Amino acid sequence: MTLPEDVLNAWEACDRTDTLFVLVCSVFCWGIIPAVGIAYSGYCTRSNALAAVMPSIFAVTVCSIQWFLIGYTLTYGDGGAIFGDFTYIFHTGVLAEPVGTIPAVLFSFFQLVFQATVCAIAVGGACERGRLLPLAPFVFLWSTFIYNPLAHMVWGGGFLESLGVLDFAGGTPVHICSGATATAMSLYLSFPLFRSRKSETRTPSHLVIHRPVNSLCQLLAMVSIWGAWLAFDAGTVLAFNFKSVMALCVTNLCAASGALTWMLITYLEVGRWSLDSCFMGAIAGLIMITPSAGFIDTPTSFFFGIVGALICRQALRIKFTEFARKWRWVDNGDTFATHCIGGIVATIATGCFARKEVAGYDGISEITGGVFFDGNWKQLGVQIVEALVGFLWSFVGSYVIYALIDCVPGFEVLAEDK
Repeated sequence: MTLPEDVLNAWEACDRTDTLFVLVCSVFCWGIIPAVGIAYSGYCTRSNALAAVMPSIFAVTVCSIQWFLIGYTLTYGDGGAIFGDFTYIFHTGVLAEPVGTIPAVLFSFFQLVFQATVCAIAVGGACERGRLLPLAPFVFLWSTFIYNPLAHMVWGGGFLESLGVLDFAGGTPVHICSGATATAMSLYLSFPLFRSRKSETRTPSHLVIHRPVNSLCQLLAMVSIWGAWLAFDAGTVLAFNFKSVMALCVTNLCAASGALTWMLITYLEVGRWSLDSCFMGAIAGLIMITPSAGFIDTPTSFFFGIVGALICRQALRIKFTEFARKWRWVDNGDTFATHCIGGIVATIATGCFARKEVAGYDGISEITGGVFFDGNWKQLGVQIVEALVGFLWSFVGSYVIYALIDCVPGFEVLAEDK
């Protein structure tokens, strides 16, 4: 019997501790995907609760197949400024070759969880108004033309990475991308252009704004997402070292300060504690820390959570205004207020507060630092460019894809009135 010597030799070159660490983080992170669906289910009325979970199922299934076929190579293949090449199409050669100190196939799986998580958040823009069937092709096309190129720009050798952006775990590819996508889908459902507009059984209408319906779903989602996000940020280091430990600690502190800030404001306003406020504050904190978890210290992360909660809470008020009612604005899962606005603030704040010292906790990474600790004013401009590119690429591209799907007979994106 001939043994696969090349694969076994490559496996021997991998670090066992780092591999086990990232493998465990990957398993924990996978739980974020269905947890996002559970969270959306808690926001919907009971008649729509199950339908709100299904998009996250589409995300994990369709994204897994798309990532195997072309997603990984478009993101991490050698290529141009926007797309990777087809070196790894059908995962060709993605086996035990080390990426850092872990096998390439494990690195691929960890990054797949990123994509599926972003997708699950993004398709929340269709909650309670969008049909499920069109989401299957949308997820595949969105992954190919929106997420993969954006991730390549930031992490895979594209032009944003060459500019020197600081984005540890996805301020732009994760939060701005998902928030902008959800906003584009929601906007299209309010003002459909093609087959949904012509249908006699589909009337685009503004949802009656309601508070979260199922607190148990929110509780389950909060526990799952908060816990998994610790592994999300710690595992992004791709090695078990002090930087991964630090990333975990600042992530938890930022989520906690965000949750307490939001809860306290709500308590001062209405005189009672709110699980919804705790959930939203924790999400705001997790969003704020995502692009900076590998670059900031614990005191900074504490204030990041407070600022994130204050800004996202104010942004949340938009959907309750007369302006929103007049323009049929729907942000049913609060994705725009948290992921989009919070992601933009977090991305820019990373450029202001990143520290060379913290980035070097892994003994490898060297950055030029941010504005306030290292005097690198150029970084602020780079981060603003990243945020603008991420929002425009995601919003415009997602709107076009959703509209094109609506042109196909049988794939009308707007649900029937009943």
